[in-house]
Amino acid sequence: MNGGLRQLIERRQGRSGAAGPPRTHERLRPVLEAVRERLRSTDAPLAALSDREMRDRLWALLEEVLADRFGYLHLTHHEKAALVDRLQYQIFGFGLLDPLLQDDTVKEIMVNGPGRIFVERSGHPEPALTEDGQPLAFGSEAELLHLIERIVARVNRKVDEATPIVDARLPGGARVHVVLPPVSLVGPVLTIRKFPQHPLSLEQMVEAGTLTPLAAEFLERLVQARCNLVISGGTSTGKTTFLNALAMKIPAHERVITIEDSAELQLTGIPNLVSLEARPPNVEGKGALTIRDLVRASLRMRPDRIVVGECRGGEALDMLQAMNTGHDGSLTTVHANSARDALARIETMVLMSGVDLPAAAVRQQVASAVDFILHLERLTDGSRRLWQILEVTGAAGGEVATEPVFQYDLECGALLPAGRPVGRREKFRMAGVTLPEGL
Repeated sequence: MNGGLRQLIERRQGRSGAAGPPRTHERLRPVLEAVRERLRSTDAPLAALSDREMRDRLWALLEEVLADRFGYLHLTHHEKAALVDRLQYQIFGFGLLDPLLQDDTVKEIMVNGPGRIFVERSGHPEPALTEDGQPLAFGSEAELLHLIERIVARVNRKVDEATPIVDARLPGGARVHVVLPPVSLVGPVLTIRKFPQHPLSLEQMVEAGTLTPLAAEFLERLVQARCNLVISGGTSTGKTTFLNALAMKIPAHERVITIEDSAELQLTGIPNLVSLEARPPNVEGKGALTIRDLVRASLRMRPDRIVVGECRGGEALDMLQAMNTGHDGSLTTVHANSARDALARIETMVLMSGVDLPAAAVRQQVASAVDFILHLERLTDGSRRLWQILEVTGAAGGEVATEPVFQYDLECGALLPAGRPVGRREKFRMAGVTLPEGL
């Protein structure tokens, strides 16, 4: 176990009793801890056992512990089976979060300390409940810390008081973010963003009302015409899901390089696909590989397109240069409150690269590289909508000039054409792609 995290668990174990509401079988918690302690002292490689052998081994250890230290307890077969189930969850699974991770309706899991767990199902957070309607909660802060330890250990990340914030990824692709005390004042905080096992397509998004059939047809032709696209939106507006749906329209014969901080994209139908993931520094603070490093490396890998999961900093400059030097059809996402704000964000991120460029030169780069900005919003009812498609038409008067192509109409609740033809048509002509009628 990570030594720093072990010390944190031991120091906070005494304070964890009042962290959450009373749990059923509270009297059996010492039994669980005793079995876990015996497991830690054994040299048997349990991870190499089959599920049946692992369960038999846990059952035998439970019987030994009950006979040695808890002879006064007379447990039924059902109670022993429940304890073995819980041990399997705690040691090799994700404990009481397992049912939430397996529930396809749950999109996000938010653990605010051991006693407060929330989930997002339809765009709004709600308390997580047990089958009998009681608030779901960890039995102790130590139990939550043990779970965090297992998660980060799977991806060789380090988390303790010295490094209290970490990003990780579950085997199924879910994104995990951890914040530990003393940074968090409510105890360990664990946030898990789930992604669908089968990524959504543009057609499924049309069925869900995220965009209209005409807009979906237009977006597909933007990808076929190798337009450079930036997807903007706030937190939890579906930027990554939308990026994935667009990337699935890339022709199968092209070579695509995806670059992400934490791998989330699930591209299908592209045989010549290379996926790159950034690497944090090791315990000595060395060996980090940033998104910017990977963007530069990808340019030497003969990509037809580059897909960057999200631009957050100086890599925006490298992305713009890639778009401007023959890698048309590249895609990325940025955090922004509007499509116009996305342009300002890109400009700011370019300045974060450390390259001393005048603002006019940066805007000229943006105007030359980016073809369209697709902005997403999450409405008050929790639904996600494609809010605007903005065309970048060039640079005028030192500013990036834009024109709307589609705009969401709140009155009719639909994404409607803005009533103007698309201006940049050279890429469509070169690719032999026609625009939908009216655009």
